Amino acid sequence: MSDKRGYSGPTRPAAVDRIATNGHRWPTNGTPDASAPDLGPPAPADRPPVSIDYAAVRLLRARVSAELTAALRETPNVSTDHRQAEAERIAARLVRDHVDTLHQAGQPISQAEEDALLDAVAADMFGLGRLQQLLDRPDIVNIHILGCDNVRIEHTDGRITTGDPVADSDKELADMFQVLAMRAGATERSLSSTKPWLDMQLPDGSRLTVLMQVSVRPYAAIRRHTLMDVSLEDLRDRYGALDELICQFLKAAMAAGLNIMVAGLADAGKTTLLRGLAREIPAGEQFVTLEESRELGLHTTGRHRWAMSLESREGHGSRGVDGRPAGEVTIMDMIPLTLRMSVQRIIVGEVRSREIVPMLQAMATSKGSLCTIHARDPRAVMDRVVELALQHGPEMTAELARRMAAGAIDLIVYVSVEDETKLGGRKHRYVSEIVEVGGMSGDQLVTTQIFGPGPDGRAVPRHLPERLLDSLLRVGYDPRQLTGYIQQGEHNRGAWTTRLDTLGRRP
Repeated sequence: MSDKRGYSGPTRPAAVDRIATNGHRWPTNGTPDASAPDLGPPAPADRPPVSIDYAAVRLLRARVSAELTAALRETPNVSTDHRQAEAERIAARLVRDHVDTLHQAGQPISQAEEDALLDAVAADMFGLGRLQQLLDRPDIVNIHILGCDNVRIEHTDGRITTGDPVADSDKELADMFQVLAMRAGATERSLSSTKPWLDMQLPDGSRLTVLMQVSVRPYAAIRRHTLMDVSLEDLRDRYGALDELICQFLKAAMAAGLNIMVAGLADAGKTTLLRGLAREIPAGEQFVTLEESRELGLHTTGRHRWAMSLESREGHGSRGVDGRPAGEVTIMDMIPLTLRMSVQRIIVGEVRSREIVPMLQAMATSKGSLCTIHARDPRAVMDRVVELALQHGPEMTAELARRMAAGAIDLIVYVSVEDETKLGGRKHRYVSEIVEVGGMSGDQLVTTQIFGPGPDGRAVPRHLPERLLDSLLRVGYDPRQLTGYIQQGEHNRGAWTTRLDTLGRRP
């Protein structure tokens, strides 16, 4: 569909050429493509925001929808890509008409305002409306929304600011999230009066959690993932989460095929560390990731061609004889299936319920499996494992849960976070403890603290591994290199090359 009439206002390329011309990309409904070309650096975060007439956005969006419906009436089964490309062309023409009308009325707008208007129409149709502007900013890590006009923004430098309204009313905000749930992609999601919560991955890889009706106003949290493709070396050199000793130990643990559980509080960096560990998996190896909502993104980096990402699915409608909604597929359902896929490694993004039992059973017969779990401190990890396992059913006991954990888990890596943002500082994330699970002695679980908190809380060598010694030696890593550090006692500071720059430790 082309527009051949004369045009007196600012000219813009056809919508299909916008990526090549100015770096803009329309929102998509699929998983981010890691192979997409680098579009160059994003616009500076401190650039003054462009004013957008949202009344015009709503009007244009309605006109685009009407024309798109008419244009596709004879071809109802078109692909999503074709539908979006057609909407792009229609929107570009209608926005040009709108800008032309303003120009003729003596109200010209700049090219930046025209671009922002077209982006806003795109976001309203295929993205997250006004929220899309925040998702496009690289300086934002987390967004919290309590009602349409109450927006809390956490920045990469630790600042917390208040954003502009993201909708004209709470109803409009709830409607936007309901539409988003309906087009969630391969795994159906719903947000309704019967299920007033939503947990899903956004097209850019961010994680969205929504609550409504059970809260006074609609609430949403968007958690950005800025480190999707990260290595253990990156966590050591760029982010200070590891030192050289921990980095080499974890690389050897992955090479030896040890089963590792990453534990910590929320927002401590567990998922990021798990991505760093998974980076050590050989490129040609096949493995499976299991998640409630996709967050790891290991299948998108281009490094692991044979990574299979599985996501749970919500049930809808009537319940079966087992009391579950029709169509429901849980992580617990999928774990036994992965054992038939001839894969050695199973990666569970987050263990938070009774699926821990089949996961431990799978880990007991696999090598190099990974998972994360929430725990307040390292000593609470096993208590948390037992607590979740007891949800499996009346046949499960605390002793059986401990024995299952002892036979399945090789290492527990605890990640700590010190949050000083309320004091004007930032968040400090680092590995504080690595524990070897040594099996059972009678009815007691045996563990060895290989790395433990040093003077500033960061992990330093404490003891040599026992049960895992031979496995590490076979891959060329000799843990006895840690002996010199262990013998330093209270003066042991590991191989950390910089001090932990927290406010409480500054001179």
